[in-house]
Amino acid sequence: MCTVCGCGGHSVEDQFKAHLESNGKPMAAPLAVLAGGPTAKASGDHAPAHHGPACTHGDFHLGQGPAGTEVPGMSQARLIEIETDILAKNDGYAARNRAALTAAQVFTTNLVSSPGSGKTTLLCRTIEMLGDAPLAVIEGDQQTTNDADRIRATGAQAVQVNTGKGCHLDGAMVEKALTRLDLARGALLFIENVGNLVCPAGFDLGEDAKVAILSVTEGEDKPLKYPDMFTAARIALLNKVDLAPHCDVDLDLYEANLRRVNPEIEVIRVSARTGEGMEAWVAWLKRGLAAKAV
Repeated sequence: MCTVCGCGGHSVEDQFKAHLESNGKPMAAPLAVLAGGPTAKASGDHAPAHHGPACTHGDFHLGQGPAGTEVPGMSQARLIEIETDILAKNDGYAARNRAALTAAQVFTTNLVSSPGSGKTTLLCRTIEMLGDAPLAVIEGDQQTTNDADRIRATGAQAVQVNTGKGCHLDGAMVEKALTRLDLARGALLFIENVGNLVCPAGFDLGEDAKVAILSVTEGEDKPLKYPDMFTAARIALLNKVDLAPHCDVDLDLYEANLRRVNPEIEVIRVSARTGEGMEAWVAWLKRGLAAKAV
């Protein structure tokens, strides 16, 4: 959970203030300090310790404590308390979503990636290949209806969720979007999350599986840099493989790094442009849908 970027459309100040006030506890530090604002301590007053002898270039590593993150003025215990509270509320919405989708035998995927990985293009190609199969899409972005418009152009129904300053979808947003969709029993539901390799990893939406989409243009080390996302994903689509010969990339190293952070992850190499690997991806979806009907 990101305690420093304004998740859920609210600023970090609003989240901390609401949580602390609801518990009747005073603020641990001025809001600007919590947010790292102009009244925060100078870096010399909050210099993190070096970790190990390898740190010889002035490098330092935050997030080594139990909370996995650091905010000036907040203890690790307090950060864990806040995160637990926020995620518990989200999990309540996600549980309701999952119950409703399971009852309707809807197989739901949460598509997660960095911006520009090709999620929407891949999704459009997937919809075309599925033909008359009942399906719907929830589109998440900070602004515009561009992606939802592209999905609707395929003939599929789609609901756009604009998050404003929010950096990911949450369970409450998906619950609201579901009320605006006419989902047939046994349908496929695709949730295209906001492009972000950090925050969506921690938020359950009620999906059956997180699908991480990784473009070959992003670099083989992406799974190592953003391990939480690829650990949370059940399957990874290594996209734009048609560009691999032009990008001097090692596809085997991509897969090795994915399995280094998640030994159980399934990997399919695909190209939405040429169609390479798309049959395997569609077959995976059909297997998930069949399992949901059991």
